[in-house]
Amino acid sequence: MNKLFITGIGTEVGKTICSAILVQHFKADYWKPIQSGDLDYTDSHKIQAWTENTICHPEAHRFKLAASPHQSAKEESIQISLDDFELPKTSNKIIVEGAGGLMVPLSDEFFMIDLIKKLEIPVALVIRNYLGCINHSLLSIMALEQKKIKLEFLILNGSFPPDTERVISGFIKKETRIIHILEIEQLTKDSIKNAAKQLIKTNL
Repeated sequence: MNKLFITGIGTEVGKTICSAILVQHFKADYWKPIQSGDLDYTDSHKIQAWTENTICHPEAHRFKLAASPHQSAKEESIQISLDDFELPKTSNKIIVEGAGGLMVPLSDEFFMIDLIKKLEIPVALVIRNYLGCINHSLLSIMALEQKKIKLEFLILNGSFPPDTERVISGFIKKETRIIHILEIEQLTKDSIKNAAKQLIKTNL
């Protein structure tokens, strides 16, 4: 794994926490292409606070409004283009974190999934258990397959009923690896480091 795009089945599923764990595990760089809102404490700031000696590459776009990127950009009279994004040059592995899910609009013409396709980067899909997560998970997996984007990892963030995990896991290809991440009560460097160590036990 040299590069990986972290996306989720929706918002608030734990993409940044999972990104931090994978950054720590792989000793990777981090890049958030678009930051919408929370400019005083961005996702890059969180990664630096939760991990050790991580290189965080500058965002391609930073917007004040915490909203969908196309809306945040419009508020500042900016038109996002796919040409705005190039994977940072680095000799290290790199974790890229998207905003929201695959079909979050970046403009009126394209979506987050189109950015992933443009970057030619495999995906880790973060899933959290809630009513409707099976539907959202399967739709996300189907969208990736339609765009011929490789699903490298399925990340089950938190605890899941066995039947929910069975249905979702049964929908992926054999080469997609499943990562289980336990609930983290307090986010610190130590807790992220411990979670990263657990991945070693799964031969990741």
